[in-house]
Amino acid sequence: MVIMVDPASPVPPYEQVRSQIVALARDGHLSAGTRLPTVRQLAADLGLAVNTVARTYRELESAGLVETRGRHGTFVTHLAGGVPAEAERLAARYAEETRRLGLDPAQALGLVRAALGQPEPGLSARG
Repeated sequence: MVIMVDPASPVPPYEQVRSQIVALARDGHLSAGTRLPTVRQLAADLGLAVNTVARTYRELESAGLVETRGRHGTFVTHLAGGVPAEAERLAARYAEETRRLGLDPAQALGLVRAALGQPEPGLSARG
């Protein structure tokens, strides 16, 4: 996740960060379920006060674009990514079932790619 804060901008830093997270989610760079850095980590990375980033996360959460799951962290919601809630639920159920069956993540993703008609990364079809 690449976020830049322009200290010379008239836009407050919390709003710069908020709008960039929203844009990253809408563009698909932060998909639903992606865990965001902790408030402290992002503040340190950006050279901002912890309260500035905390405000950003509060604003995103009040808009329903992220959800905080206690000590587990803050995650992008389906609303931010434009993903239907049902698709998010189905993906979570698929992940749960593939773990139950003992598939590793690469196998589970390979099955999804095949179902979607997408080749494995690095492979190309030759005729």
